[in-house]
Amino acid sequence: MKCVSIDLDGTLLDDHHQISEANRTIIQKLKDEHIEVILNTGRQYADVIKVDGVKELELPIFCLNGSMMYDQTGKLLYETQISIDLYQTLLKALQNLEVGVLVYTNQGGFPGTLPMLRGKSWDEIQALFDQQDYEAILHLKDIKIYKLIAVVDETQLDKIDHVKEVLRKYETISFSSSFPNNCEITSSEAQKGKAIRRYEKLRNLTFNEIYSFGDGGNDITQFEVSTRSFAMENAPEEIKKRASDVTKSNNEDGFAYAIEKILKLV
Repeated sequence: MKCVSIDLDGTLLDDHHQISEANRTIIQKLKDEHIEVILNTGRQYADVIKVDGVKELELPIFCLNGSMMYDQTGKLLYETQISIDLYQTLLKALQNLEVGVLVYTNQGGFPGTLPMLRGKSWDEIQALFDQQDYEAILHLKDIKIYKLIAVVDETQLDKIDHVKEVLRKYETISFSSSFPNNCEITSSEAQKGKAIRRYEKLRNLTFNEIYSFGDGGNDITQFEVSTRSFAMENAPEEIKKRASDVTKSNNEDGFAYAIEKILKLV
């Protein structure tokens, strides 16, 4: 069976955060050919299904870099968490590095999620971080922590390198960047590539061909399990080097182009 795994932001979505008609049409054609199509994103589920047209596609959705996996009906198939002790340790380390921290939980994002920061100035974003009581999160009833994101102003990208240096000593986490100014931290079981293989087992499927599409560092693990992997033209050069192929940009229907013109799957 063939499988197509697609990142969302910067890949399937254009810069206006929309799914083009060309991309929608290609996804439907893939489904008509009985090819498994998956949305594989760093976003939380609530932010994914807010995107116009996503519900209508009726696809499995892997969220938070594989921390949570949902089938096409919205049923939760799998989740993995960051322990409370590890959260407190990581939080202290990140705060010592003077970076902003987003916390993704089963009760939402604190002080928000990445899409909620869009369009805000850095001063506005910093104010959100300064006002957040991170210890109070732990007192919420039945709290589950899925992901932390270290975020910096785009003029301080060197801080993200320091974050990654510090995080390398923690063996039970995975981390990668979806954008140059962030570092996303999850359980080591939460990776986009592992999620594809986990879904294969959960659904008793055999993927003899996997094709993945992405533009960020959190897409590298899905590239690694793929028959062929496609970086978008808008991806950083280091990401393009990790993919087997490069397609057109997210604003040029690069996903649809690769499926139809390069892979000829439909």
